[in-house]
Amino acid sequence: MEWAEEQGGTIEVRSRQLPYCVILSQDCDLEHDYNQRQDSTRADNDKYLLTLLLAPAYPAEIFREGAHLQEQDLKMQRINSTAWKQLTQNGMMRYHFLTGRAELQVPDLVIDFKSFLTTPREVLYRPEFASNYLVTLEVIFREHLSGRFAHYLSRIGLPDFSSP
Repeated sequence: MEWAEEQGGTIEVRSRQLPYCVILSQDCDLEHDYNQRQDSTRADNDKYLLTLLLAPAYPAEIFREGAHLQEQDLKMQRINSTAWKQLTQNGMMRYHFLTGRAELQVPDLVIDFKSFLTTPREVLYRPEFASNYLVTLEVIFREHLSGRFAHYLSRIGLPDFSSP
């Protein structure tokens, strides 16, 4: 991923390597967008998607060690055995575990729901991205992932009510 930022009157281009990413935008939205773009007789563009929602998916071994954001000079906490077992069973609200498929060159992956981004639709439809497509999650697993992501984002932060 590349983006630009202005710093002190200078535009600086930054990039971030995401070896694995999951598209979180809903299938129905993607389908409506595609169909409407194919129909040049439509007077409106209500179904167009301007951006797609993505979640980086980190190789589980690297994630467990807390080294998945090393490229950004961030050291994350190592996950102990008890917490790791809970995470791999999708028992932790913040994370989603995807079992790998070695025959498709996909390792076990972890999605951290705190880390998501959007990117312009046109960027993801470029040939260089299309050629890196690996796998599709079955519908039931996509729905499960989508529901867990929505649930995580909809949580309500409560103040600390500890007594003085």
